[in-house]
Amino acid sequence: MSDTTTHLSPEVRDALAERRPVVALESTIIAHGLPRPRNLAVAEELEELVRSGGAVPATVAVLDGRAHVGLTKAQLERVAGDSSVRKLGHRDLAPALAAGASGATTVSATAFLAARAGIRVFATGGLGGVHRGWTETQDESADLRLLARTRITVVCAGVKSILDVSATLQRLETLGVGILGYGTAYFPGFYLSSSGEPVDWTVRTPGEVAAVMRAQDALGGPEAAIVVANPVPESEQLDPELHDRVLAEALDACRESGVTGQAVTPFLLDRLVRGTGGASLEANLAAVRGNVRLAAGIAGAW
Repeated sequence: MSDTTTHLSPEVRDALAERRPVVALESTIIAHGLPRPRNLAVAEELEELVRSGGAVPATVAVLDGRAHVGLTKAQLERVAGDSSVRKLGHRDLAPALAAGASGATTVSATAFLAARAGIRVFATGGLGGVHRGWTETQDESADLRLLARTRITVVCAGVKSILDVSATLQRLETLGVGILGYGTAYFPGFYLSSSGEPVDWTVRTPGEVAAVMRAQDALGGPEAAIVVANPVPESEQLDPELHDRVLAEALDACRESGVTGQAVTPFLLDRLVRGTGGASLEANLAAVRGNVRLAAGIAGAW
């Protein structure tokens, strides 16, 4: 779809019209998740991985009050290089469009805009979820509710390990969001291959994922997402002992510093990067690359 608020790049528009595979990519990892200038190099690499998998990349962002599904090289450079680019969740889209603002889209905003454009497959790093200490803070990512009402297949490496993984899985079950473990019986741990939490369904090929998507459409019912949980290879995961030690230290520092709300996630992720000597960032990127490759295969099978 293309209207006064949403612009599809010519490449994405043509691919959708011709029923060729398209993979949506978020832009928050470019604007806020990686240091400059590496962020631009990674953004270009991820788009190329989609292309090499036989699909068309559709990186999503908001520029000057207009949502873009598919970016030009210049637009990608702008998202990567402009420090004033905001971080936009689904709830921020209407104010951003009305104000003529520019922003990088999170999982919730990307999923919404991609599904609205007719894109069915979306690749990201990790989902948001239920935060630790939820009983006191009631802090839960907007990703979960948005996915509960958006028909899209999200390929991810689980949820960020700084979150309460068990509670997040329970919440996804309550919301009716299906979870498929890709080649695994356990939910991935983002930086780690496994969180130790089991999944009910395991798939092993892109074709099996596409079959689930077709069955979901045939059944009808609520417009919920499917989460394809794709673990980072053990050879590329963060050392589990290092992960657990640094995360415990980061959580202690977060409490002692009185950090709350939206500041918690960037605080903890920064501590993880510094405490692991950058190893957590490399594990994150390894996971994203694997997710993008798999998403291209699923889009093709679909």
